[in-house]
Amino acid sequence: MLETLLDRFGSDWVVSLAGLLVGLLFGAAAQHSRFCLRAAVVEVADRIPGVRFAIWLVTFSTALVATQIAITLGYLDVSDARQLAATGSISGAVIGGLMFGCGMILARGCASRLLVLSATGNLRALLSGLVLTLVAQASLRGVLSVPRQYLGSLWTIEGGDSRNLLTYIHISPFAATVLTSLMLIPAAALIIHNKFPLSRSIAAIAVGLAIAFGWIATYQIALSSFDIVAVSSVSFTGPSTDTLMVLVNNPVSSLNFGTGLVVGVFCGSAFMAALTGEMKIQRFEADTPMERYLAGATLMGFGAMLAGGCAVGAGVTGSAIFALTAWIAIFFMWAGAISTHIVLQIWTGQAGNHANTAGIGMDAGQ
Repeated sequence: MLETLLDRFGSDWVVSLAGLLVGLLFGAAAQHSRFCLRAAVVEVADRIPGVRFAIWLVTFSTALVATQIAITLGYLDVSDARQLAATGSISGAVIGGLMFGCGMILARGCASRLLVLSATGNLRALLSGLVLTLVAQASLRGVLSVPRQYLGSLWTIEGGDSRNLLTYIHISPFAATVLTSLMLIPAAALIIHNKFPLSRSIAAIAVGLAIAFGWIATYQIALSSFDIVAVSSVSFTGPSTDTLMVLVNNPVSSLNFGTGLVVGVFCGSAFMAALTGEMKIQRFEADTPMERYLAGATLMGFGAMLAGGCAVGAGVTGSAIFALTAWIAIFFMWAGAISTHIVLQIWTGQAGNHANTAGIGMDAGQ
């Protein structure tokens, strides 16, 4: 069936359709589960890890376990994936991760969360996401590409085994799967303790599965296509810039997995919000100053391009294949976000006030 689709429509359309389907699942599930790294960070920084942290941990663990199972069973080979095969940047992962984490707190959401919330009527998220995308594009090919390249070149690492974390810890994908699955135990305990709705917990698993499905889909298409198809999965900063180019430049030649993904996530989130009655226009208010969001979006746009991906693209998708730079990036995203949150709490005199992390309201993460 896959070969038939490729013969009839070509690899660009088929891989973008795969991105669309993965995006629909990710968007609907992320909206319903309230998956958000920023919210998880806030709980940890306030020393009250609860459902937000548990949801992130469930998604992270599910993505790793499902991806490694697919590799173990022979359904997936990620040796040619950019996160492993290409030259990586340790300095980029460190500096970019810190910048992204800081920006995520200021903008009250990472790149994926901004896209998900934009579809529900959140104008703060929409504007922040557009600024993030423009800065990312400037960092990729525009005026900010020079400082990005300089910072990324400070400490590089060769592609191949040097970028595979499993090489350093000397364990097999199966062993990594078993060890990673243990993270689901404390996550489940937190979910049960906080009486988090079952449907939202299942949705968190679905977010992780969407990432694994993305890897598998692109690999299977690459195997069957005569054209070169990049083996990849869910990421948002680069694909958002590609989608912007589709809208303003050439809508056909720019089709790829990422452009389909972005459209799918937006539509999936909008569908879920409409289904659950959570569509709501949200604007900037006195307690949500625009300048803070724009500063955060700017830091995330540059930081993500420097780090090799966003909180999902590097933090979860890259970590799922045990790319060394991805694990470094997510560590420093956490570090940057926790530090920024603590500084903001002290600056505003709200240290010790944990009300903003309680509950599961729609606006969590933005």
